Amino acid sequence: MAEPPQTDVSRPSALPTANLRRGGAGGSQPLVDQNSAEYLDAIEEEWNKKVDMEVETLVDGMVDLVGLASIGEKDKFKVAQEAYQAQSRAESMVRAANSLLSITHSMKLLLLLSDEAQIAYRRDAELKSVQEDRDEAKRQVAALLDDLLRQPEREAT
Repeated sequence: MAEPPQTDVSRPSALPTANLRRGGAGGSQPLVDQNSAEYLDAIEEEWNKKVDMEVETLVDGMVDLVGLASIGEKDKFKVAQEAYQAQSRAESMVRAANSLLSITHSMKLLLLLSDEAQIAYRRDAELKSVQEDRDEAKRQVAALLDDLLRQPEREAT
């Protein structure tokens, strides 16, 4: 038999280790077994860890920058070394700030685009309120109509 021709096209194939478990850490619960509250709590915890890590990077960087800004007798080598450290800390702080900005943008998008349950709940509540107002208006109109129709009967007697 001839072998199939070799191409650059990727061929999708099943992974032999595919499973429905999150991450490789032991003790994690399969996604199928989690209810929605547990899943949302896990997602919230992941976002909190990301935010905490970036904020910690910013705080540590600021502490280091303040420590490097001390005034004293320094030779040229020490000044150059501290300038490099300050520059590297500032760059890591900029990366952390950009990451925080990206996280807040993602969270805004998640809130706007993924909150279908809340939107449906609000829509259903508004619909129920409008229906109750409509039913109340119908009752009032019926009562007023009954009063109007009964008044000529009373005047005739």
